[in-house]
Amino acid sequence: MENKMTLDQELNIARRKAAKPMLWISMVSMTMMFAGLVSAYVISSNREDWVSFELPTALVTSTVLIIISSITVHAALLAAKKQKNNISSILLVITLFLGIGFVVSQVNGFAELREAGLFFTGPKSLISSSMLMVIVFTHLLHIFAALIVLIVMTIRQLLGKYNNGNTLGFELGSIFWHFLDLLWIILFLFFYFNT
Repeated sequence: MENKMTLDQELNIARRKAAKPMLWISMVSMTMMFAGLVSAYVISSNREDWVSFELPTALVTSTVLIIISSITVHAALLAAKKQKNNISSILLVITLFLGIGFVVSQVNGFAELREAGLFFTGPKSLISSSMLMVIVFTHLLHIFAALIVLIVMTIRQLLGKYNNGNTLGFELGSIFWHFLDLLWIILFLFFYFNT
């Protein structure tokens, strides 16, 4: 008697084959978008009315938080693969709180810019501060999406959905989080050396 796969098994295999390439394609498109924004920043920096300023200290804090969160999400994935569900769940919750801390720190960075007299729009706005805020805000929008992914991952982990090697969603979510982490580090270093 032949061993035939069920339709669910075939669909699961097809999803696994398509999921990571689709994620990579979306990350490449996001990279291209940010490359365009950074290019606009570089071109605009040659304007006569360009004003340099120091980065808000809150952006340094947010950078530290997102680096730590990348470590915790990776450790959570490793724990899930070893079926250490309680440890994985705790690490995911920590990652979620670090991600929220990143967002709060970024918002504090916007407040620091306003306190320094640097605005996004209006008569007192500068092209340099406006460009910085556009790029940081665009990254924050992606972080909000990643936080939703982290919430879903945490709920699925708490419900025991990542078991018996079935960690595809967990892997995809952690890859996306690592990507946003790396993207932020690159953006931060770019701003640090170019403001």
